[in-house]
Amino acid sequence: MSSLLVWDIETIPDLKGFAVANGHTGRSDGEIRAAMGDKFPKHIYHSIICIGALVAYREDAHWDVTALGAPHVGERPEKAPIASFVDRIAELSPQLVTFNGSSFDFPVLRYRAMVHAVAAPGLSARPYFNRYTEDAIDLCDVLSSFSFQGKAALRELCRVMGLSSKPEGIAGGDVEKFYREGRIREIAEYCESDVVNTYRVWLRYELFRGRLSHADFEASEACLVEFIKARGNTKPDLAELM
Repeated sequence: MSSLLVWDIETIPDLKGFAVANGHTGRSDGEIRAAMGDKFPKHIYHSIICIGALVAYREDAHWDVTALGAPHVGERPEKAPIASFVDRIAELSPQLVTFNGSSFDFPVLRYRAMVHAVAAPGLSARPYFNRYTEDAIDLCDVLSSFSFQGKAALRELCRVMGLSSKPEGIAGGDVEKFYREGRIREIAEYCESDVVNTYRVWLRYELFRGRLSHADFEASEACLVEFIKARGNTKPDLAELM
């Protein structure tokens, strides 16, 4: 049975790592953050605070969602969700789907796993880090034909396609602020909505490629709705599906 894992991460600057690497040890968090500046930090200076994932299996000719969640550091230290996530990949050996994962999520995941000495042999079982294979599809890259000029943001894509967009009141640039305010659960919900939207865009891509008929596409969407209903979802960002 074919399996699929759609995933996304949310991060904050790794102040401790930056301080150690750049001679700022002993300084306050505010001083270290100021030294980092306003530019987007290098991948090695990101700490993962949330990993959102959706698991689906091919049932007959359509896809059936069996799991959806976004474990975060409000529940366990960073190493634990990373280890659980890579273990799940090793267990399923699924096709992986991301949005901008080749440029960000994959390298950050690898860096953080190595920082925490997490073994991830499942990530080597298939050529996930090979950009041009079907083992790991980055929809941001694929839909733009790997052209920077053709890239669109997930929010833009969802709005144009008439899909439910991200939750109001939070965007990627707000994650660090929300984390400082202790609003980690809201970050996890934001991450989860990104995962659902990425999955829905991927279903449309499969329809476009002829790998799903219209009937099977609609059945896959219906299965997603039923899954969300069954788990008692009340989040506004996902409620539009129901």
